[in-house]
Amino acid sequence: MGNAEEERTLHEQRMGPVVRRRDQMRPGTTDQALLDTQPSAAWVHEDPFRVMRIQAEFVEGFGALAELGRAVSVFGSARTLRDSPEYEAGVRIGRALADAGFAVITGGGPGAMEAANKGACEAGGVSVGLGIELPFEQGLNPYVDIGVNFRYFFVRKTMFVKYAQGFVVLPGGLGTLDELFEALTLVQTKKVTRFPIVLFGSDYWRGLVGWLRETLVAEGKASTADLELFHLTDDVDEAVALMTKEIGI
Repeated sequence: MGNAEEERTLHEQRMGPVVRRRDQMRPGTTDQALLDTQPSAAWVHEDPFRVMRIQAEFVEGFGALAELGRAVSVFGSARTLRDSPEYEAGVRIGRALADAGFAVITGGGPGAMEAANKGACEAGGVSVGLGIELPFEQGLNPYVDIGVNFRYFFVRKTMFVKYAQGFVVLPGGLGTLDELFEALTLVQTKKVTRFPIVLFGSDYWRGLVGWLRETLVAEGKASTADLELFHLTDDVDEAVALMTKEIGI
């Protein structure tokens, strides 16, 4: 047994929580790697260092939004034109949510996001923008009072959910659909306490809702009850009322 134990020890290297054996063992120690002079700065682009950046983003986001109070996340297309009915609807929704005592959280960009931030800002409410690093930089729109820029989508998405009591989803593209279906999945799987999800703009969303009912549910890929996880409306007052009613205000 002694020889077996010695053999095991010789072929096992413990580096914190990581165990390396046989040809996966590395020379030196973790402290040695840290304190030795680095021949290059390539390590700042490697995964272990990225973990620290991810942690920092969570800390910054939590710190900035922890005292936000009641809030609603509003999603919609960055391509929505300022002279369009959809933009005006976003402004009215932002204003109505602020009047109802909600902070308004958006992605901080142009289009529908800017519209909701503008409505909240003009109503004297708290207007929040959670930006994201993209190849085509957009920057935070001028109506954002509290802005946080993120490198990582999944950190940003956590903030949208953690600090909001409901979602209003204006017409949008792939990013909007991503946020919508993630929210629906989190509520359906009870990963979060149920909160209201409102699809605003029946003409835009009707086809998607029909596909969910006539294909997804009809083929047994989802249940009829899942269609009750969201509401479809064209009325700003109804959208805000659904928020306050389901939240219990």
